[in-house]
Amino acid sequence: MKKISRKVLFEEVADALAHMIYSSELSPGEWIDELKLCKQMDISRTPLREALKVLASDGLVELVPRKGAFVKTISLQDLDEIFPIMAMLEGYCAQLSAEKATREDLHCLQELHSNLEHHAASADIPHYYEVNTQFHDALKRIARNGWLEQITLDLSRVVHLARHQQLIVKGRLNESIAEHRRIIEAIEAGDADQARQVMHVHLMNQYRALKESITKELQHGLDK
Repeated sequence: MKKISRKVLFEEVADALAHMIYSSELSPGEWIDELKLCKQMDISRTPLREALKVLASDGLVELVPRKGAFVKTISLQDLDEIFPIMAMLEGYCAQLSAEKATREDLHCLQELHSNLEHHAASADIPHYYEVNTQFHDALKRIARNGWLEQITLDLSRVVHLARHQQLIVKGRLNESIAEHRRIIEAIEAGDADQARQVMHVHLMNQYRALKESITKELQHGLDK
């Protein structure tokens, strides 16, 4: 039997840093204080720097010569380039999910959707977004296409830096849960074409709301 290899230290550090970035403990554009993190994590700089290389390859960190590492900032141009691709690929994930979902898969999606409804009803954006990520990741798995899953996950890591901001736009949370209802209904009905279309609309609506949120934030900064 092949031995199961344990996760090496720099991978654990990379996971910890990614969580800090996604939870906004490390903010977009922030310089990463390596000495401070080494003390916090009780590690040397070698595994930290290896971890930063991993995060740089995932698009979460930018390594600047002679200046160090910075948390990646998502620009409006990034959104313009990434979201149409995301909408197309995640639409295909939804299409394949509608074609391939088993009874167990549908039960998993229904539970996640029930949690989304609960968090939407209480306007709990942080937990809504967390379950939303789980829902989209589940669709990627149910599509049962390894290449598609890997590509969409790679893009999601980058967009994840700012994606939750779209939910703070007025009315967007209610729109989002309504879109999720249509997605789950299409998948339960086995309507692959409808699933693809509603997912594409869902992603492009995310894009427009996120762009609105970031534009307002930039304008607010200029007005100060």
